[in-house]
Amino acid sequence: MKRNLQLLASVAIAVFGVVSAQAQAPLTDKNVSMKMAQMIIEGAVADCTKTGYAVTVVVVDNAGIVRASLRGDGTSPHTMEFARKKAYTARTRNQTSLEFKAATDMPANAYLLQIPDVVAVGGGVPIRAGGIPIGAVGVSGAPGGDKDEVCALAGIARVAEQLK
Repeated sequence: MKRNLQLLASVAIAVFGVVSAQAQAPLTDKNVSMKMAQMIIEGAVADCTKTGYAVTVVVVDNAGIVRASLRGDGTSPHTMEFARKKAYTARTRNQTSLEFKAATDMPANAYLLQIPDVVAVGGGVPIRAGGIPIGAVGVSGAPGGDKDEVCALAGIARVAEQLK
C-alpha cells in the first residue's frame, strides 16, 4: 500500500511539473497586424477598382474579430456586414467561403448554415502565415462572390512575402 502511494505521489509530481512548465511557456499566437490588414484592404480595393467594382473589404484577426475595414465609395450599406461575415466564415472554417458553399450544397452538411454569422457565398479567404491561419479577408460588392474572392486574393497577394 505504501509503495502504491509513493508511486502515485511520484506520478502526480511529474504530471504537475509538466503542466506547470506548459503554463509558463510564452505565447506564440500569430495574428494579422494592423499594417498587414491595411495593405490587404488596399490591394483588394485596387484590384476590384481596376475591374470597375466598388467594394467593401473587412479583415478579421485570428479570433474572427474585425481588425480593419473599409466601405468603398458607391457601395450599398449591407456590404460592410456581408464582407465581415464572409471573412468570419473563412476564418472559422479555415477555408474560402466558396469552399464552404460547396460543402453546404451537400444535404448532409446543410446544418453548417445554422452556425451564427457564417455565409455560403464567395468573397471570404483565410490569411495564413506559414500555413497557419492568422485571420481572413472578406470582400463584398462585386457582381458575384467569385469576383469578390479574386479581389480578396489580390489583397492577400500584397502581403505574400510577410506570410512565408
